[in-house]
Amino acid sequence: MYTEELISAIPFKEIIGQLPNTIVDISIDSRSVQPKSLFICIKGYTVDGHDYAQKAVEMGATVIVTERQLQLEGEIAQIIVQDTNRALGILAAKFFDYPSTDMTMIGVTGTNGKTSVSGIIHHMLIGMGEKSAVSGTIGFNLNGILYESANTTSDALSTQQMIFRAKMEGCHAMVMEVSSHGLALGRLAGVDYDIAVFTNLTHDHLDFHGTMEEYGNAKGLLFSQLGQDFTKNKYAVLNSDDPWSEKYAKMTSYPILTYGLVNDAVFKAENCCYDDNLTTFDMVTPVGTFPVSMQLIGEFNVYNVLAATAVFYAQGYEMDVIIEQIEDLAPVRGRMEKVKTDLPLKIFIDYAHTPDAIEKAINAALPYKKPENKLIFLVGTGGNRDKSKRPAMAEKASIADYVVLTTDDPRFEEYDSITGDLAKGMLHENYACIGDRAEAVRHAVSVADPGDIIIFAGKGHEDYQIIGNTKYPHSDAEIAIEAGRLKFV
Repeated sequence: MYTEELISAIPFKEIIGQLPNTIVDISIDSRSVQPKSLFICIKGYTVDGHDYAQKAVEMGATVIVTERQLQLEGEIAQIIVQDTNRALGILAAKFFDYPSTDMTMIGVTGTNGKTSVSGIIHHMLIGMGEKSAVSGTIGFNLNGILYESANTTSDALSTQQMIFRAKMEGCHAMVMEVSSHGLALGRLAGVDYDIAVFTNLTHDHLDFHGTMEEYGNAKGLLFSQLGQDFTKNKYAVLNSDDPWSEKYAKMTSYPILTYGLVNDAVFKAENCCYDDNLTTFDMVTPVGTFPVSMQLIGEFNVYNVLAATAVFYAQGYEMDVIIEQIEDLAPVRGRMEKVKTDLPLKIFIDYAHTPDAIEKAINAALPYKKPENKLIFLVGTGGNRDKSKRPAMAEKASIADYVVLTTDDPRFEEYDSITGDLAKGMLHENYACIGDRAEAVRHAVSVADPGDIIIFAGKGHEDYQIIGNTKYPHSDAEIAIEAGRLKFV
């Protein structure tokens, strides 16, 4: 791209040096700089890109976007801007020619359910014969090929790169998990969403946002940023059973589709029946009531498919086509996923790491728990993160007959500090504190009897554990199966 055309999108204070005629790439990581590229100095939590500008020059960068004049060796153009983070979003969108405008962009935000709702929509699109991409906690899935990503919502440059790749692969739609961090930090700058979905808002990430009000307001940015261009057919999809939906409804001028199980909603589930392999309900819609039978288990998954239904209805799909895809859905990986095993136990793995998600996971299993059997729940939380939610997590876990308090990704925090905070919320004495997660999983199996239900929460789809700053291989399911075979076989 012509350099002057690219930088015309941003306000700048000063240009130092001679600008090259063209730019072939944009980078914020000095290690990935290509010759004749533009390097943007970004201030992160642990590193400052300004300190790596010289390395970028040595790698072949010909333009540096910076917040201050740098002393660099060699002839290099510097563009001084007020805020490089804001410049990044604008430049990335411009460089890739605003790819989100060429697809149906669906953003899903909320404390719990983002991954499930995003995955459900993506798989339904694939089932309908559409090319689709989805990005979020699990990674970046492009037409069935999964690529890793560092965050639920990637940085602005990576986000535009992913959308551009999806566009070039011929995707009709792209679904994105939208985190509060991503919204607050401007990682979604330049993304033009067509449909914004809200799942729910409960206690989480207060170490970053400070208060629930600030956390909720950050989520609301997705709806306020839908814009005011009424030549575009846009929708907000809101959970009528969550009080924050009333606030988000006021943040957008576009039509609103609601869903829920309790309050009045455009899409409502009635007569729900739950089993460990099947969920059935009647879906009330604007065009009639339809019976639904699906493999996804638990009340929370009824909410998830209602949200997905509203998304497809907004795009003009017929209800019979939508319900056919819902009934074909396989369980979402790591979300109340039943582990296939010949052990005399029912084992589930789940990503629940907030009080609300823990309560929902347990409630999903209670309908098929027999009175003579135990429900064993393992709950862990990350180190060096929001400590205020820990007692509330254990309080919700107390619904289970026996609770194992452990760690998720302990990082640099001591085991006893994490489990001690959790233990403050326990409502009964039937629990154990075991900081080593692998040992905690084995303990959960050791106290189980035939017919019991065990839920391992916190890791979900993840196959690692972060101790210090190192990722170590870890699988709750594999450890549990091995321990179960030693006990029962």
